[in-house]
Amino acid sequence: MTKESEGHRIDLENVTQEFHARGTTSGFMTAVDGVSFSLTSEAAQVVSLVGQSGSGKSTIARIILGLQKPSSGSVTYDGNDIYRLSRSASNDYRRQVQPVFQDPYAIFNPVYRVDRVLWKAAHKFGVAKNRAAAEERIEESLSAVRLDPAQVLGRYPHQLSGGQRQRIMLARVHLLRPSFIIADEPVSMLDAQVRKSFLDILLDFGEKYRMTTLFITHDLSTVSYLGGEMMVITNGKVVEQGAVRTVMADPSHPYTRLLLDSVPRPDPDQRWTDRITVDDKGDQILVDQP
Repeated sequence: MTKESEGHRIDLENVTQEFHARGTTSGFMTAVDGVSFSLTSEAAQVVSLVGQSGSGKSTIARIILGLQKPSSGSVTYDGNDIYRLSRSASNDYRRQVQPVFQDPYAIFNPVYRVDRVLWKAAHKFGVAKNRAAAEERIEESLSAVRLDPAQVLGRYPHQLSGGQRQRIMLARVHLLRPSFIIADEPVSMLDAQVRKSFLDILLDFGEKYRMTTLFITHDLSTVSYLGGEMMVITNGKVVEQGAVRTVMADPSHPYTRLLLDSVPRPDPDQRWTDRITVDDKGDQILVDQP
């Protein structure tokens, strides 16, 4: 099954985000610095945004989701500023651009059963004509993410594992069939086996439903598994981008090389002999350990 509608497009143009910060000369800290890129669902993409903690990648996710307006620059959806959309256009954007966040527990209200996440989405976006049809769609979506409806429906968040809770959010994505998934460190709290299953479902969604994923992470092994395109960000700036295979095989920026050098090697005889640090411009500095 594929989308019947034409593809959609999200464009970030020179997006900058500043925050007030005490102790700085200017009184501001720049979290995102002149970032520009595009996402399209015409041909499903996987685009990984890679960087260390504090690099600005999660701020970019919040900006795209409309949760935070940038200090300057623009974010457009099919050519329209997402912060100036009409109510109906804004509702359409929120359906077409769906988040999957890092913490698979914090996204649920602990006093409600997990069903509520799915029922509210079905009701708000009108995915079915009646309750029976909605129930059928919900069960179909749970099965699509390899969950048994009988095992998860009616339960509270604390009664499910982290992997189950995160796959319920993927079931919500399946239910709504958005054009874009904004996945912010979605597997960092999952074990290796569950992580692989989660990534396989994301890739499956791209193939079956033409969903484009912006995958935000610090983990290069995950990026390698997903393939597609990647952007490397440091100090709020995108310093390198291209196909995953190309960037990993022949990185052009010192910070990208630093990230690759920082990946632990499985051979215990190949130990790190250098301390790796980065200056405020993202240049690599190698200092021999004593």
